[in-house]
This record gives sequence, C-alpha cells and structure tokens, in this order.
Amino acid sequence: MSFLRSVRPSNLIILTALPFIVYLFASSGAYQRSLKAILGVENGSSAFVPGFLLMLLAFATGFAVPTVASAKGRKKQWPMVAAAVNVLAALAMIWTALVHPFVASVLANGVDPFKSELIVKGITPRQLTETADMMLRGMESWLFPAYLLLSLVGIVLFLAARPAVGEEPGPLRRAGGWVLGIANGAGLVFVLFFAHIAFASGVATTVRAAIAAYLLAALLGLAWVGLLQLRASTRTTSYFAGVTVLLVLVAGWFLLQPKDAYVLAGTLDGKIGIVTNTPASLVSAVRFGQYEGAPEAETPVRTFVGPKEALASIAKNEGVSGALLPATAAPADLPVLWKTEALNDRDRATGITFVVFAIILGLLTFGGFLHHRHPLAVGSELVVDTIRGIPMLVIVLYVGLPLSGALKDATQGVLDPPNILRGIVAMALAYSAYLAEIFRSGINAVPVGQIEAAKSIGLNRWQTARLVILPQALRIVIPPLGNELIAILKDTSLLSILSIRDITQRMREFQSASFLPFAPYNSAAIFYIFLTLAAASLVNMVERRYDVKHR
Repeated sequence: MSFLRSVRPSNLIILTALPFIVYLFASSGAYQRSLKAILGVENGSSAFVPGFLLMLLAFATGFAVPTVASAKGRKKQWPMVAAAVNVLAALAMIWTALVHPFVASVLANGVDPFKSELIVKGITPRQLTETADMMLRGMESWLFPAYLLLSLVGIVLFLAARPAVGEEPGPLRRAGGWVLGIANGAGLVFVLFFAHIAFASGVATTVRAAIAAYLLAALLGLAWVGLLQLRASTRTTSYFAGVTVLLVLVAGWFLLQPKDAYVLAGTLDGKIGIVTNTPASLVSAVRFGQYEGAPEAETPVRTFVGPKEALASIAKNEGVSGALLPATAAPADLPVLWKTEALNDRDRATGITFVVFAIILGLLTFGGFLHHRHPLAVGSELVVDTIRGIPMLVIVLYVGLPLSGALKDATQGVLDPPNILRGIVAMALAYSAYLAEIFRSGINAVPVGQIEAAKSIGLNRWQTARLVILPQALRIVIPPLGNELIAILKDTSLLSILSIRDITQRMREFQSASFLPFAPYNSAAIFYIFLTLAAASLVNMVERRYDVKHR
C-alpha cells in the first residue's frame, strides 16, 4: 500500500492500464508490426543485442569505478565490484564473438552506401563484404586486448593508490581515474549517441536528438544569460560604433565593384538560354518580363554551362531562340533586345550580408547607448524575445531548409550538415530562449547578500558566478529544466518534417504502407507516453537527490 501511495495518481492509472496495453500488443498482430516499425527493429537485429549489452556493460562499469568511489555514502566495495565486472566484460569481448555482429553493423551503417566498397550493394539491412569483415576482425584482435590492458592499468593505478581517511587522492589515483574515465566515457558516448542501433534505430534517433538538442539549448541559454549580465561603458559603445562603421565600409567596397554588362540577344519565339553564374536578378527580369519591351507572359528559360553551348543550341534550332549573355560573348549577328549591367551574385550577396550585420549592430549599439546597456545584452534580449515569438515548426523548417541551403551555397558545398544535425540545431535554438529565461529566474532568485559576500572575500565576477551564483541557481531551476526536457523529447516529433527517421516519421511510413487506421498512431502515442514518464521519473530522482522541494 505504501508503494501505491508513493506513485502519482496519474501514473497509477497508467500502471493499472499496463496489463491491458501488454495484452493488446501481445495479442494483436497489427500492433506488433506497428511497434516493430516504430521502434526501428531491422530484420535479424536480435543478433546485435548481446554485443551491444556487453559493450555497454564494460564501458559503464569501467566508468563507474572512479565515479562510485568519489560518491559520498557509497560502500567501499562498490569500486571493486565495478572493476571486477569491467574486467570480466572485457575478457568476454575478447574470448567470445558476441560483440562482432554489433560492431560490423555499426561499421556497415556508418559509411556511405553508394560510395563505400566496404558493404555489399543492394542488400538491406547493410552487410559488410567478406574482405571488410576480415579486416574488422583483424582490428578487433588488437583493439579489444588494448582496451583490456588500458582498463587494467587504470584500475591498478586507481585502486592501489587508495588515500587514507581525510586525505586527498594522490597523483597515481587521479591518473588512474582519468584513464578509466576517458577510455570508458568515450566508449559510452560512442555506443549510446553515435553507433547505429539496428534493433531500436527509431528510438535511438528520437532520444539522441532530444538529448543533444537539450544540451546544446542549455549551453546557448547560458550564453544568452551571460550576455545579459555584461555591463555597458563608453569605451564599449565606441568600439561597437567603430565596428559598425567598418562593416559599412566593407559592404560599400563589395557593392561598388565594377558591374558586368549583359545583353539579351536573339528573339522571344522560343526559350531563352541562361548561362551559369548569370546574376539572379537578371534571370528573374528576363523570365518574368521586367525589362523594357518584354512580353506580358512568362518567358520560358533553359540553363547552359557557357555562352558557347547556348549559341550552339540557338544555331541548331533546339527550341532556344535567344540567350542572356555577357556583352563580350554576344555575337554581332543576333539582334539585341535588351542591354543592362549588374553586379555578380557573389559580391552582391557579400555586400548585402555586411549591410545587414551593420544595420543590426548599429541598432544594438544605438539601443544600448539610449538605455545605458551593453549592445550584446540588447542583442541577447532581442534573440530571446524573437525566438519565443516564432512557432517551433517554423524554426525547424527555416533552419533545416533555407538557412542550411544558404550555408551550403555560401561555402560551395563544404558545409552541408545532415538533416539530423539541422534538426538538432533548430530545436536547440528554439529551446535556448526558454531555457535562458529559466536560468535568468534562477540567477535572480539567489540572494543579493551572497553576491555581496563573495565580493567581500575578493572573488571577481567570473569566480562569483561559477562558485556562488550558478550552483545555487541550477539547484533552484531543476524542476523547470526537467519540464523542458520532457517538452523537447515530445517536440522531436517535429523533426519528421525534415525526413528524419525518428518514431513519428517511421509511424507515418508504416501507416502509409499498411493503411492501418489506428494501430500505428496508438502505438506511437503509447510509446511517447512511456518515454515521457521515464523522463519524468528521471527528473523526480534528480529533484529528490538535491532535495529541491524541501529546501
């Protein structure tokens, strides 16, 4: 009875309905197929589960050795138990073949399926070729023993140099802790956040995107709050005014570059040939008749690599009757319909970009001057207020499509982030505004007397923030931070609009293929409920750990 009273009434109702949910999925083939598709269970992926669990056990226990030893109130034998389990798991990785299928799946799904020679083409799920599989086994033959040796060295250094009661850990113990922490921490991060999990790829995508977006949003939120704390000065205003003027000069230099002459030669009977790198403004003018003597109807166009190709198409009567060409490349025998000059797109885009930056920085500087605030503090406030006024879906679409496309074009394809990264950045940017307000409220809740006391003992602003303000503020805002974690976990469903194959996207794909009316949607809803309940339980555990409710 005491256990039932400790459970929240809403969770108690869900707990009561759990047997019915289990029966529903166990007895209905439609729900079983829906759940399998939504979770992202690939065919034959059950062979990868033992290897995943074994690697997870090895890395988790290795990381727990220094972590458990440093925790207060823990029994002294727990580090020894964790070290023993870590060594046994590492030996199992060497002596058994349980890990190899999982590692092979991770490698096969981590390469480009169209360019890589490591996988067999046309097979789903992906499989390594025999040569790649033998190469991987050769790497495992020395990589796993190296991990075991590294763990043994770290364990020996850490456990052998145990300090006496009341003494600080010695350099050997610290070195052993760093060895265990870095080696096993890197392994945990790789397995949990980067490795392809074939038996739950949909869940992994959702959870990874939520955690990554939440951590990045927290960092951005702290950055916004940090900028709000900056103090204004006459020197700062002068610096920002000078930078604004410099941006204006740079923008003017680009926008005042010599223009290129273009001519529209030929006739308007057919399509108009457009040469690559022609300014976009001229292309629009020709296509939509925005020049003198243009027809009222829209003019069809066709793109060519260069002027020679466009003129050759006109000569061959391939449906092209005219071309928009540089004046130097226009032949004398074609009638000229329009002459104009235009700045090339690169200089024009660069100049406009600097103009935009100059206007924004100038407005921030002017606003800071009027209100005696730092320009970056005004900018941080602007970002927070603006982001909170834009719907989440609009931010995801804007960052994921036009902004990422512009970044790709500006860098000539060097920076072309994958869809999952675009979605994470969009979610982080959207939630950073809300987290910034949460952090700000927590900082304001710290008594002013403690800040004054920190100043009285000689702490500077950074030391006061790091040692006095932030620890107390973070403790205060744990409940609202937990709510934001649950919210961002649910809002990852919006990333399906970018074709990210999370739980929601897989649900839509399965429903479109199966035409089942309720099973896919019910399965996704139930699974999201359990995910959010797990997150809520984690938040409650952290609250109890720091005794937030009973401070």
